[in-house]
Amino acid sequence: MDKEKVKICVLVSGGGTNLGALIGAEKSGILTSGKISLVISSNADAYALTRAKEAGIKTAVVDRRTAKSREEFEQQMIKLIDEEGCGLVVLAGFLIILSESFIRHYEGRIINIHPSLIPSFCGEGYYGLRVHEAALARGVKVTGATVHYVNKITDGGEIIEQRAVYVREDDTPKTLQRRVMEEAEWIILPKATELVCQKILSSNKANTNKDIKN
Repeated sequence: MDKEKVKICVLVSGGGTNLGALIGAEKSGILTSGKISLVISSNADAYALTRAKEAGIKTAVVDRRTAKSREEFEQQMIKLIDEEGCGLVVLAGFLIILSESFIRHYEGRIINIHPSLIPSFCGEGYYGLRVHEAALARGVKVTGATVHYVNKITDGGEIIEQRAVYVREDDTPKTLQRRVMEEAEWIILPKATELVCQKILSSNKANTNKDIKN
């Protein structure tokens, strides 16, 4: 009998390196309690869509620019996610700030990867290379990455996993970005995703048992 798994939707906007890490983790057996069932991109040209298609994962594009409003944009995504039956939403390089309403719809079931050790270099305006530029400008000796639950405060949700990366004297924003991905993001995102999937399965089982007793 196949192990019960949480269906996962991954939201992306760009190259999808973290999506690649999740796909690899599923293949290697690191991610066993969840299955990537859907990838939604806010950008039709995102290479992440190619990664997903090559792995046989269903894809969709929901473009914020063509939606009449943020509400319409988010409702399109919610419809796709819920129709697929996804129990977890993973933001993996998704560059659009989501509304409190969207987040509340998936409360406790939506997580994000951020390329710093939160609470440093996080919040609105801190994404991509900007995070690493800020870290180097500040002169920090250690940076890293964080996986956290998503709440109404940008990068303000409960921390699930963190991993530190030492900064080198000759680092540029690009070299630091690459090393943070390789030494932190690609390791902790699959690990955190597995942990959250386990938690969701345990909660579902507890609720089922409760209903049976009642």
